[in-house]
Amino acid sequence: MAKIKVNGVELFYLEEGKGQETIVFSHGLLWSHRMFERQIDFLKSKYRIIAYDHRGQGQSEVKGPFDMDTLAQDAAELIQKLCKGPAHFVGLSMGGFMGLRLGARNPELIKSLCLLETSANAEPVENHPKYKTLNGLVKWFGILPFIANQVMPIMFAQSWLSDPANKDQVKRWKRELRNNSKSVTGPVEGVIYRKGVEDELAKIKAPTLILVGDEDVATKPEKAKFIQMGIKNATLHLIPGAGHSSCIEKPDEVNRLLHDWLQSHS
Repeated sequence: MAKIKVNGVELFYLEEGKGQETIVFSHGLLWSHRMFERQIDFLKSKYRIIAYDHRGQGQSEVKGPFDMDTLAQDAAELIQKLCKGPAHFVGLSMGGFMGLRLGARNPELIKSLCLLETSANAEPVENHPKYKTLNGLVKWFGILPFIANQVMPIMFAQSWLSDPANKDQVKRWKRELRNNSKSVTGPVEGVIYRKGVEDELAKIKAPTLILVGDEDVATKPEKAKFIQMGIKNATLHLIPGAGHSSCIEKPDEVNRLLHDWLQSHS
């Protein structure tokens, strides 16, 4: 575990494995690199792994601005400094926003893209009032239990949350959610007011795998289909029983798909 200064901010990252090729994991909003722990453990025997925390989240420095273009530049500089050549980039939700921008703007850094539960579009305006209200409460009080209860059904499939077998997991990730500091409101605003990159999809030439849960209510499967249609030869997989955090909800399925994808593009 280490920190690196890029684009004027200090980012925390985890490095595992010693493979010839590098996978960079980029997490979703309100989480950290820890959301990929099952994937890291599964792939580190064959690949070098870099999993980092976005500015203002996890263990990285809280320093604005938090717009998606700035965060994409953070990711670009991190890859340039930590990787000897192009990397396989795996991004979920907010991390996927980074992947799309990197694939279009920094193609020399990307060997392949894997985009989970993400969107090329701006945040739908109908979501703004609810998200802004929740974010305002977090700014004043932090993520209180009732706020966490509002957010969990956005982050996870209802079928996963209600399954008694997942009781301990649900408690663990609700605890992770509540561990966010009040400063997370900056990254949240960056996501709420992000610009769409629909017109940049055609610029992405890297092999692209798109994964989406069939119960994802935050970035619905049609958002994934839109990305697939915009990127030449992109591959799309629907993951049954998963919501907006498929790497946590269905780790074995995500691991299988990632492994097969990476094997065919290494």
